[in-house]
Amino acid sequence: MAKLNLKVNGEEIEVEAKETALLLDVLRLGLELTGTKRGCETSHCGACTVLLDGMAVHSCVVLAARCEGKDISTVEGLSHEGELSELQRQFLKHGALQCGYCTPGMLMAATALLRRNPRPSLEEIKAGLDGNLCRCTGYTGIFDAIQTCAQGKANA
Repeated sequence: MAKLNLKVNGEEIEVEAKETALLLDVLRLGLELTGTKRGCETSHCGACTVLLDGMAVHSCVVLAARCEGKDISTVEGLSHEGELSELQRQFLKHGALQCGYCTPGMLMAATALLRRNPRPSLEEIKAGLDGNLCRCTGYTGIFDAIQTCAQGKANA
């Protein structure tokens, strides 16, 4: 076991983990941040998506030890002082979730997209979510929620 010093959702955290531990496992088991979901374990479904220095990554294939000194953001870090982010509110408003299993990964991929491209087209949204699968919603609500945020149509 090794001690890792991680910055997660803006907080410096020390956690013990094996040198071979995946970021997904450290987040879920070591830090009890269970919003990040375990899905396919092969980087194909996106349920485990987090932001690493602002980039969307699949935490099921990232070694936690490689994350020291990097800024890690999980779905738990999107809300502030108990208030949902605008993107989270739009996901609710547009019915962009059903079972909710993919929702944290979708939110994190969409957050990364909107930070690098605040006004993406529908095609850019689809490309930004590539690698994140949803089996329930049919994607329309997800696309609508992101477009509403991107177009500044959301009510605060």
